[in-house]
Amino acid sequence: MIARAVVLPHPPLLVPELVPGSVESTEAVRSACLAAAAELAAAADQWFAVGPGAGARTLGARARGSFAGYGVDVPVALSRDAAGAAEELPLPALIAGWLRERAGANSVRVRLVPPEAGELADAAAELAELDRADDRLGLLVLGDGSNRHGARSPGSQDDRAPAFDDAVAAALGTADTAALRAIDPVLSAELGTGGWAPWQVLAGYAEPGRWSARMLYSGAPFGVRYHVAVWERG
Repeated sequence: MIARAVVLPHPPLLVPELVPGSVESTEAVRSACLAAAAELAAAADQWFAVGPGAGARTLGARARGSFAGYGVDVPVALSRDAAGAAEELPLPALIAGWLRERAGANSVRVRLVPPEAGELADAAAELAELDRADDRLGLLVLGDGSNRHGARSPGSQDDRAPAFDDAVAAALGTADTAALRAIDPVLSAELGTGGWAPWQVLAGYAEPGRWSARMLYSGAPFGVRYHVAVWERG
């Protein structure tokens, strides 16, 4: 069964070695992510992660990679016994592995989901199937908010971004699956939101009224809004 779920962003700035001049300014979101990951590890030693991807793909727990493509060769493994040559892993898998290592969990498998209705439904169905299994599992949902907060943001300023992400934060912080499902995919894309597909998978899987949530962090330190929430079974 899925014992606990956490919702996190997946920017490279979570890794201190990648932002040597900005470690202090990124500490708040990093600390929140590490705290959420620690709560997930306390509930389950094995994780399943859902993250955004251009195409559907599942990465097994024995995969290994590195943040070298982001400037520093920080190695990452998706499990304690990962073996074989390192491969080029997508960013959600790298962050999932990095968080796993720091939280002390045994393994994480990563499913990348494109923003397509059929793929979202298949991923939600897989979570439901995993929920029926006997093994305890931690669910990691990876995705960023809008990248258009402020004039210096990566996507340039859009005045619709604050209200959009405030609504996302309210939904994630109260386990409001109906509100998550109601997020406009067109507006989400226009605002450069990376988390829409994973949030839809979570909303499609989680039964309304059976989960409670706590928001640990919601902010936009570099023009991208990041949300960190912990979901518990009610």
